[in-house]
Amino acid sequence: MKKLIYQSLKLLLLLLISGCDQATNDSLSRQNINDNWQFKQSLDSTWYPATIPSTVHTDLYENKQIPYPFVGDNESQLQWISENGWEYKTRFLVDEKTLQKRNHFLNFEGLDTYASVYLNDSLILKSNNAFRYWKVDVTALLQSENYLKIDFEPTTLIEESEKEKLGYELPEGLRIFSRKAQFQYGWDWGPIFITSGVWRNVYLESWNRAKLEDTYIKQISLTDELAQMEAEIEINIAEETELVLEILVSDRLAVTQKLLLTKGEHLVKIPFEINNPKRWWPHNLGEPHLYDMEVRLRRNNKILDVEKLKKGLRTIEHIAEKDEVGESFYFKVNGEAVFMKGANYIPQNSFQNWVEDSHYEQLLNDAVAANMNMLRVWGGGIYENDVFYEKCDEKGLLVWQDFMFACAMYPGDESFLENVQQEAIDNVKRLRNFTSIALWCGNNEVSEGWHRWGWQEGRSEPEKEEIWNNYLKMFDTILPNTVNKLTEVPYWETSPKFGRGDIRYITEGNAHDWWVWHDGYPFESLVKNVPRFMSEFGFQAFPSYETIKFINDNDSIDINSAAFKTHQKHQISFERIKEYMEHDFPVPDNDEDYVYMSQLLQAYGIGKGIEAHRRARPYNMGSLFWQLNDCWPSVSWSSIDFFGNWKALHYQAKRSFENILVSFETGEKSIGVFVVNDLLENQTGALKLKLLDFYGNELWSENTEISVAKSSSNMYSRIPEEIYKGQEGKVVLEAYFNDTSSLFYFSKPKDLILPQAKLNYQITKVIDGFQIEFTSEVLQKNVFLFSNYEGFFSDNYFDLLPGKSIVVKFETKAKTCEIQHKTFNTFIR
Repeated sequence: MKKLIYQSLKLLLLLLISGCDQATNDSLSRQNINDNWQFKQSLDSTWYPATIPSTVHTDLYENKQIPYPFVGDNESQLQWISENGWEYKTRFLVDEKTLQKRNHFLNFEGLDTYASVYLNDSLILKSNNAFRYWKVDVTALLQSENYLKIDFEPTTLIEESEKEKLGYELPEGLRIFSRKAQFQYGWDWGPIFITSGVWRNVYLESWNRAKLEDTYIKQISLTDELAQMEAEIEINIAEETELVLEILVSDRLAVTQKLLLTKGEHLVKIPFEINNPKRWWPHNLGEPHLYDMEVRLRRNNKILDVEKLKKGLRTIEHIAEKDEVGESFYFKVNGEAVFMKGANYIPQNSFQNWVEDSHYEQLLNDAVAANMNMLRVWGGGIYENDVFYEKCDEKGLLVWQDFMFACAMYPGDESFLENVQQEAIDNVKRLRNFTSIALWCGNNEVSEGWHRWGWQEGRSEPEKEEIWNNYLKMFDTILPNTVNKLTEVPYWETSPKFGRGDIRYITEGNAHDWWVWHDGYPFESLVKNVPRFMSEFGFQAFPSYETIKFINDNDSIDINSAAFKTHQKHQISFERIKEYMEHDFPVPDNDEDYVYMSQLLQAYGIGKGIEAHRRARPYNMGSLFWQLNDCWPSVSWSSIDFFGNWKALHYQAKRSFENILVSFETGEKSIGVFVVNDLLENQTGALKLKLLDFYGNELWSENTEISVAKSSSNMYSRIPEEIYKGQEGKVVLEAYFNDTSSLFYFSKPKDLILPQAKLNYQITKVIDGFQIEFTSEVLQKNVFLFSNYEGFFSDNYFDLLPGKSIVVKFETKAKTCEIQHKTFNTFIR
């Protein structure tokens, strides 16, 4: 009897101890599984170390199995990689305390693309979408030591099979069947690297009673006095439990709510308020203020789970209203119409795991430095990593976010549409707390392609009807319904609304103007054909000398080498650059000068477009050029090359995107002088105009006191032809308004009669580099500075007036400052 009592007491004690351990073990634990991975080709037996996140290409390179993919013509030698299957594996340990938890889920943030996942030899997942977030309950399989293996199939096997099922051909090739980054299949600025791998994090989450699955901080209303908010919180409950939810704003408790929840998933909505809220603004109009917010899930005063985020308070409206000329297209932020200035953004590397947080920081700093306030995340790339949007929030950059569909028609079968639906849910929910996102757009150029690019030719009426109906299912139903259900951000079906073959492209919605470049129209076409919002227009230029040498794998700036030509993906681009250069610029006879001239050409043409768009405010309310960056070293439309070097275009964008801009419009017998004011305050001051010859002699002047309304563009002076007639190639018009200045030339660059004289400069050492002061006795046009030392010039490709000085900072870690320069003057004979 005593023995029985003793055993019962012992059992009770064990239960109590177990219960105590359980109680102290209630909080969520998260274990990254990014270590000790290996990979191999499916039919091989040799395993190599792998780094997660990764791609097959980068793992092969880091194991010295392939050459660096971006040098020379190595791209063509590496196509075999995508034709093979690949396997990844790892072993990971789980400690006893974690194993005691009741619920265990493996999370895969990105598998590219067709993968079979095995845990301890059991198939737990078959993935088919690189953009989806995969979560698997592994409670029944998890052990103290675990074996995880992922088999990736070649995409072509699945794509060919899906193509056979379809019964007819869809444009553009096999890529349309795979939900992965479309640019991997090659673009007119990027290589073909159809990669695979574990491209985002893998981790194990373990918990007992309750877990926060998702938190959305929703803004209900916003005034200067009060922000009414609502937290929509998804909670997973293992058993009926009493819980407490707390919401903190800037480390202060905003609301507490007690809950009694049954087993299962629950959506809890908790209202709260912020008094006297500070608004988030685009950086060019105010402070991009962010609130620190935190949601805590408690039980018995113990924190079970926490989610932290930053949230800006602002209103965003997309205005598309019929008017007397067509239909508007613009954005209101905090009730103010904002002119959007910026560029289109593509992935920063063909291999996403090679993009580091510092790359995001630098590129977005460069966008802000060029006075951009919006970037368009193009639909042929990826839904970017959280860090991209975090930094856009912090820096006050708005984001136009495409869904990842570009330049093709896509299948419409039930399984494909279900896959797209979940992709949209995963990414809208992941990104909806970011303040910077101003628009979700269904696709890039899909509607335009169908209506203008010949995709309907040779098809029966039933086939055309089916393809278009599938388009509508996706872009007119699934995606807008998902956006409208899950977020307050507006949705737009397609970019552009009308292709340039439809006359409405300049009177309704947004436009992509490729008359310049693709159709060979002169740059003046951008001035004559101004749409309501320009979301794409561009022109190519060669990259920096550094980048060309890297491609050639030597010190040669040879743009005709076989290796370099493989880094130009547009079929007629070399001819097109020369054609435009001959129209407006002198054509140099050596490669080094030709590269310089190509950059001047790009800046000249796109600068004309930007300023024409801004002068047309409020008819036009946005100018986003193609494109900001590169995914590999190449000749492209970018303003910043692959290694982060600013081309002349980026310096020009910095000038043309200034909040206060003095800009010029060429009339038949006069020049109109405009002042554009993007600020939210009126501006007053003197508009000072001077006509100078290239030696600095003043030939004419005019001073006028003007008042410039906020958010406006108007002409404030018109200079008659007789003032400059007969001197067009020998004079420059200098305009000042307060601290803003601009120059206007009356002739094409190639027709200027420029004097030649020495460019003088003096170098001074400063803390983080060198300061260089430039002077000259004559006009020095398009002064280009470069150095063999790594560094950044605060200004470049600038014009220096005679008798004046310009101070440029060269930021560098080098101990000495050895700069070289070119000026446009030397090319005018």
